[in-house]
Amino acid sequence: MRLGVLDVGSNTVHLVAVDARYGGRPTPMSDWKQSLRLVEMLDDDDAIDNKGLTKLTDAVSEAKDLADRLKCTEMIPFATSAVRSATNSVEVLDHVEKQTGVRLDVLSGEEEARLTFLSARRWYGWSAGRITNLDIGGGSLEMSTGSDETPDLAVSLDLGAGRLTHEWFDTDPPERKKINALRDFIDAELVMPAQQFEALGPAGLAVGTSKTFRTLARLTGAAPSSAGPYVKRTLTAPGLRQLIAFISRMTAADRAELEGISADRSHQIVAGALVAEASMRALKLDKLEICPWALREGVILRRIDKGLDQGDDE
Repeated sequence: MRLGVLDVGSNTVHLVAVDARYGGRPTPMSDWKQSLRLVEMLDDDDAIDNKGLTKLTDAVSEAKDLADRLKCTEMIPFATSAVRSATNSVEVLDHVEKQTGVRLDVLSGEEEARLTFLSARRWYGWSAGRITNLDIGGGSLEMSTGSDETPDLAVSLDLGAGRLTHEWFDTDPPERKKINALRDFIDAELVMPAQQFEALGPAGLAVGTSKTFRTLARLTGAAPSSAGPYVKRTLTAPGLRQLIAFISRMTAADRAELEGISADRSHQIVAGALVAEASMRALKLDKLEICPWALREGVILRRIDKGLDQGDDE
């Protein structure tokens, strides 16, 4: 079965076409994405503005056409933090559906964390023991931990790299006092979740998913993406602290010149790094392994599992 997974995130609209079958690893056949930065297109009332709505509608329409050309048997369209938190979310969903025929399924933050955790569990297997997973998106931070495929605890906080950059930084590079204030804010938001995680015990394996963690790992010396998904990549707390001291003094344009970071991400990587450092510190994690699978793969795996329940063995 060829599945098209349409992910409307806070940074990008991303369509992945995969061939999925019973008992097999989902095989990517096509990968298309368009930068959107939807979380930065909220007005004073936290509603997605007209410019954002137009860009979103056009991107979904283009993705739908591509899925048709790729002969996807089914398309799974979903949206995450930016649409979820917008005050005009229902109106946005209705407009997109009317114009494109695609009804986006808005994932809750907890569901997003659970699906990402499923990806990490399937990638590392049962031998990993308790997994604690962190995922930094454009609009939110997802945290989860558990010993099974369903986490014991799944938390979502509005600590996405794009959202915090938009709300906190108004200079390039950001002012030192703004960085310190943001660090204090992140720490305060993590106090209660950290207590909940600590009560469940230490992780056998600490994992980072998402483009933000992959970028941070690359900037601290991990292998490039061209080395393939099976190369072990890690992000250490000391390496991350050194990186923050370096990149926080650079402009976004200068950061974009660094190997491993794109121009689309360079403006928000400082905020992303602050969230990564604070969350690792709050959970007492010295190192993360970087998992190549994340939310989209979790959506695919859940669909395969659901198909098996329905007797679909394609």
